[in-house]
Amino acid sequence: MNKKAIESLAVQTKMVLPHDTNTLNTLFGGSLLAWMDEIASISAHRHCGRVVVTASVNNVSFDRPIFSGEIVTLEAKVSRSFSSSMEVFVDVHVEKSNGQREKCNEAIYVFVAIDQNRSPINIPVLIPESIEEKERFDSALRRKQLSLVLAGRMNPEDAVELKSALFPNL
Repeated sequence: MNKKAIESLAVQTKMVLPHDTNTLNTLFGGSLLAWMDEIASISAHRHCGRVVVTASVNNVSFDRPIFSGEIVTLEAKVSRSFSSSMEVFVDVHVEKSNGQREKCNEAIYVFVAIDQNRSPINIPVLIPESIEEKERFDSALRRKQLSLVLAGRMNPEDAVELKSALFPNL
């Protein structure tokens, strides 16, 4: 069965409270990571309808501090699925006092769907529709190939999509 990327959308809004902050009155990075992991796992579960476990966090960008009292919205959506794993993009926005949102952070999580024996299981194919979904879908394969090459689980010569992105004139 195939599923559209939008079907995995999960959104969560939080207010940064004093117990979430450090001595600079900004959100602890670890708290934000936990929030992102939680919303990403909901998105992954929506895609496959199974228990999912976090396999890796491929990228986290802390582009702007988030201050106590600010309203934070986290949006997660599966960007690509593979046989049993899926990549989930998390975009983090802060709501300004005028109601406008500003993107301040993002992360890429990888989840694996498992069965009752904790063994990986096959998941639906993801269908990207929007331009952003298609761009993230395409780049997910390159990130996976890079990860496999760095882990020694893929020969660099076999990472065709990664090579074409890095060396387009070859």
